[in-house]
Amino acid sequence: MAFFSGDYSMKPISAAVMAVMLAGCAVTQVDVEPVQKVDVPKQWSDPSVSPSSAGADSAQQIALDADWWKQFGSAELSSLVIEGQNNNFEIAAAMSRIRQAEANARIAGAPLLPDADIASSANRSLPLSGGTATTSASGMLEINYEVDFWGKNKAGLAAAEASLRANIYDRETVALTVTSGIVSTFLQVLSLRDRLQIAQQNVANAQRVLKLVESQSRAGAASPLDLARQRSALANQQAAIPDLMQQERDAQTALATLLGRPPQSFVVNEKGLAAIQMPKIAPGLPSELLTRRPDIRRAEARLAEANANVAVARAALFPSIRLTGSTGAQSNALLSLFDGPNLLANLGASLTAPIFDAGRLSSQRDLAIAQKQELVQVYRSAVVSSLSEVEKSLGAIRSLEERYRLKNQEVDQARFAFELSEIRYRVGAEDLMVVLDTQRILSEAQNQLGQIKLQRLQATVSLYKALGGGWKDDVPSGNPATGSGGTLEKAGAAS
Repeated sequence: MAFFSGDYSMKPISAAVMAVMLAGCAVTQVDVEPVQKVDVPKQWSDPSVSPSSAGADSAQQIALDADWWKQFGSAELSSLVIEGQNNNFEIAAAMSRIRQAEANARIAGAPLLPDADIASSANRSLPLSGGTATTSASGMLEINYEVDFWGKNKAGLAAAEASLRANIYDRETVALTVTSGIVSTFLQVLSLRDRLQIAQQNVANAQRVLKLVESQSRAGAASPLDLARQRSALANQQAAIPDLMQQERDAQTALATLLGRPPQSFVVNEKGLAAIQMPKIAPGLPSELLTRRPDIRRAEARLAEANANVAVARAALFPSIRLTGSTGAQSNALLSLFDGPNLLANLGASLTAPIFDAGRLSSQRDLAIAQKQELVQVYRSAVVSSLSEVEKSLGAIRSLEERYRLKNQEVDQARFAFELSEIRYRVGAEDLMVVLDTQRILSEAQNQLGQIKLQRLQATVSLYKALGGGWKDDVPSGNPATGSGGTLEKAGAAS
């Protein structure tokens, strides 16, 4: 106490020095609590994989493929994806949110540095009743700094930076969703064109049979009932064409919207799915591919933000220390403003501590903790959902490949049956009802085959989306892009 009993003018300086010393001892690291991880299986459930074959492919090296849509082998699709990534409105809005988060991060980091303000003034007094005019002037530079003793400002900056990362991952999530939508809609347009072509072929078949029935009717070998039945069958085939044409136009409109283009001037040039390659699902996909999903990384960033907000709310319960310093000059004569006797300086420190706030600060802390606990569950739900999406996509691919193989056989046999029934009817060895029945079966089988092919392609798109993108197989060992954990054993072995 003797130190303060001498020169009382030293008290503000001593307090400020002590505050600076305490600030040097402050804990500035944000207390981030670890998140309980979700157990990720080392391999996906695949009934087609035997235990002996599972280990054979586990060493296969997999690298990331950012341009996964190129696996479909369409140059037009690749150009449309690039256009959509550049012009899509949702992606542009997500980029604006990133810029907002960047500005908020800079704002949050400002309290870690001192504030400096300068103020100056000049006055001239003119007595009305005589006397000498006087001029006075002052100039002050004031610096304020809050000592981040409890790490509140540091935690606020960490929260803002985590929010920025979350917005970046949100943009990646939007971009992945838009890209998947472009690819899926593009394939839908081509599939509808294939189905439209098949419908036109069926109409041609029905017209050929109708001519045969009309010829038979003129010769007296076919009844008016047979003629009416075939005309009805032809009208039924023709009625399917307008609906398919409208579906194809609607799909093109949806694709133009994803590209940010007016649909009136947009046309897909590709004629059908014949030129589209069916991507193969590589065996041994590592489960680490899930960790790059942008929605999972966004959930992690939101959780880190909530964790930092808890630190901010806790620090608000403790006192805050501010250092202030000012220097300047004041003088009654403008020209002598910066003379030595007119210069002055001031240094001080203040401490503000909450005493009674009706539980507001503690409630804010409890709110931040509850929000963090909610986001923990959101994060865990995102991981589990991603596992479910991958499993469903793989199962759909396996099922659709088997269905496509069997349906292709059905189409071949249905076509043979229709052609044979038409020949037999021509020579009078078969009834018209058999021809109509085989014609209907062929039409339905061809239409279903086209739908299954589209579903198989779209299931691959869903797998790409579920894994956060594509992959490259047969990569030399030691590639830094390769995961080192569990593998997706024999995923999609049927492909």
